Amino acid sequence: MFAQNPLLIPDTLNGTTFNLNVQTGTNVFFPPNTTPTYGYNGNFLGPTLFLNKWDSVTMNVTNNLSTSTTVHWHGLHLPAVCDGGPHQIITPGSTWSPVFRVLNDAGTFWYHPHGDMTTELQVTRGLGGLIIIRDSAEAALALPRTYGVDDFPLIVQSKSFDVLYQLAPYTVDDSIMMVNGTIDPFLQVPQQIVRLRLLNATANRVYNFGLNNDSSFYVIGTDGGLLEQPVQLNRIILSPGERVEILVDFSAYAVSQSVNLISYASELPRGYMGADSVGNVQYQIPDYYNNPLNGADFNIVRFDVIAPTSNPVLTVPSALVTLNPWLEAQATVNRDIIITPDSSIVGPVAMVEGPFLMNGSMFDMDSVNEIVYINDIEIWTLINNSMVAHPFHIHDVQFYVLDINGNPPPAVLSGQKDVVTVEPFDTVRFITRFEHFADTSTPFMYHCHLLHHEDEGMMGSFIVVDTNALSASEHPVLSDEINLYPNPASETVILRVPADINCVSVYNSTGELVYSVDSLRKTSIEINVRNWAPGCYIANALTDDGRSCSVRFIISR
Repeated sequence: MFAQNPLLIPDTLNGTTFNLNVQTGTNVFFPPNTTPTYGYNGNFLGPTLFLNKWDSVTMNVTNNLSTSTTVHWHGLHLPAVCDGGPHQIITPGSTWSPVFRVLNDAGTFWYHPHGDMTTELQVTRGLGGLIIIRDSAEAALALPRTYGVDDFPLIVQSKSFDVLYQLAPYTVDDSIMMVNGTIDPFLQVPQQIVRLRLLNATANRVYNFGLNNDSSFYVIGTDGGLLEQPVQLNRIILSPGERVEILVDFSAYAVSQSVNLISYASELPRGYMGADSVGNVQYQIPDYYNNPLNGADFNIVRFDVIAPTSNPVLTVPSALVTLNPWLEAQATVNRDIIITPDSSIVGPVAMVEGPFLMNGSMFDMDSVNEIVYINDIEIWTLINNSMVAHPFHIHDVQFYVLDINGNPPPAVLSGQKDVVTVEPFDTVRFITRFEHFADTSTPFMYHCHLLHHEDEGMMGSFIVVDTNALSASEHPVLSDEINLYPNPASETVILRVPADINCVSVYNSTGELVYSVDSLRKTSIEINVRNWAPGCYIANALTDDGRSCSVRFIISR
């Protein structure tokens, strides 16, 4: 029977230093059977991390698994060496400690593994958790924001278990639904407006969320933060990796009344993983139609209405925040990403099962697919020449969707995004700016967020280049914002910066943080490099208003 178990609400971590232990564990999903799992600071999933915009934070991630892992801060704008992609491997028994400043607007983000060909396995076994960013603009709004009281995280996943009740990756039989790691959950919600933070953390399934009585809700935020105004809907499609914040008015319900959040998968368009059809009579995914969830409407969580809190939110704001999307005329670069099946695979199933390529290439750890330049505004055109809808995710930046097949996007896609789904044979264009962080050694990723596709190689990489920084060894003064000398150096370096610099970080050529200082409030500092290994280093200075300036320097003996 559905809704027999109280929904688990993940614990929280706050502050500026976060300690995450990647560990093995066990969970009893089907009593009395025990299932081996992975988790952060626990048996399954991880705590919700609360960050404040402009804070400088340290993430100490210790890998207690017997295999390597990574942790990607999905949606966060930060240096490439802190991104947690497949190039920032955390070996067993080691600790990775990226330090970065929180530059994103208030919103709902998440963290999860992102290793080369290991993401689906580790996410399936339980690794993942929410990140909630606060800022002054969001704090000024009359919104529910008491975590676990009127502001609830909903990490939605479908899983597959084998006959021994072990989690089984790499299968289309993901027919067990869970929210926050809870199967058949119910949640008590107060008789007032409630905020739900929905994350599709499933490896390969798309959801079409709605309430079982078809009543409306209000979308107030998407991947990158709040919208300009709420969008009233009764359905919202969420592909893997996407997030949405919605307001539901439970004041219209009687105390003890219940309503279900369900996925209207029967209404999903053809090609979405989870729809009633992917491909056609000729092109079909083997065993796809044996999964009872595909093309069927099914329950996600039951909401049981209880008495309101002492200070309830009872109205939906008419306006939220002001967004400033870039104009198409501002773009100086246009690039295409063309999605195709791998032509080396013989047979019709490749059109729906893959592997899939982007611009004819599979991911290669030692290759860089695209080179972008710091502060450039670019338009990316995503062209899907396959029969599967692909959720395209790009690291480093948030973007704005310009159009879908030449038509303006729906209002719910008007905000900042880092995942957009490209339906079969559709074309989607977005605009973005690559600012603050340049690194010629460490790439960012872009990829399909269907994790099976990602692990099969449907991923590319790009580096962000600062042409000024490339000549730093010859011209130490990159701009009027930063000056470093001597260069090369052997004993000490002097770094001169403007008075509004907040923090300075120095990375070596492998991306390891070797020096950092916060709350500088100085125009000059001396750094002792006497014991540093010879080689190339990058000093990055970040201002209070989010501007970043970098200088490359050499240590020689």
